[in-house]
Amino acid sequence: MGNRLSKIYTRTGDDGSTGLGDGSRTGKDSLRVEAYGTVDEANSTIGVVLAAGVPEAVHALLTSVQHQLFDLGGELCIPGHAAIDDDDITRLEQQLDHFNADLPPLKEFILPGGGEAAARCHVARTVVRRAERCAVALARVEEVRPQAVRYLNRLSDLLFVLCRVLSRVDGHGEVTWQHERRRG
Repeated sequence: MGNRLSKIYTRTGDDGSTGLGDGSRTGKDSLRVEAYGTVDEANSTIGVVLAAGVPEAVHALLTSVQHQLFDLGGELCIPGHAAIDDDDITRLEQQLDHFNADLPPLKEFILPGGGEAAARCHVARTVVRRAERCAVALARVEEVRPQAVRYLNRLSDLLFVLCRVLSRVDGHGEVTWQHERRRG
């Protein structure tokens, strides 16, 4: 295990730079910091979903995802480091298929909402999508393993399905987009 923080402030970032996991320094506004910072934000939003109270199966899954997002943040923070692998992506796909199996087919777009837990999950989904965009932007200029981007893509899909599940669990149902509302 690496060093534990015993002192929270170091003053080394007062110049607008931050240390990466390999000891190098970069600007706090770099694409790499933006990518792993947004993964951290996504992890926090999943914590907000969990705080709303969700079924045990969803809780266990999202807690596991939080650990993987922490690993992914480390991967993005340490250039050349690998933490997420193809099996992690496969597990997300399996969970996605499991939770989606009992949902009715989509016929309309769904608006964010459907009860507190579902609404929080929609926020987490959109933050994960932003983390994916940040990772893609970083991959255009620096080395990023494709598993990192694929993991975020599958996770946002999984969160969408969990939004649908949670809206049903809460008894609120899904809020569908009324595209015909202006006609007539």
